[in-house]
Amino acid sequence: MMVASVDGLSLSHDFPEAEADRVAAMAATTLGLGGRVSEHASLGAMEETVVRGGQGYIVVYSAGDSAALVMSGPSSSNLGLMRIEAKAASAQIDRALR
Repeated sequence: MMVASVDGLSLSHDFPEAEADRVAAMAATTLGLGGRVSEHASLGAMEETVVRGGQGYIVVYSAGDSAALVMSGPSSSNLGLMRIEAKAASAQIDRALR
């Protein structure tokens, strides 16, 4: 899990140190691109972007205007449960960063 700024800086994470900066930068890019796609397709505010690979998931959630929550899990992950947990965590992160 990671909390990253929309500028691509890692604020808190449990990723290996060697990967943290790269994951934070990619999360910010994913958040921005997801937001533009959502806006262009008239879907409303972007809430999450899911990247699914053969070995698992990385999901980037909006955590207010200044941060993103990044969660990862194996391919057997329950995305519905992940979404429920992320929604609560994102709200807490947003409040903490205000």
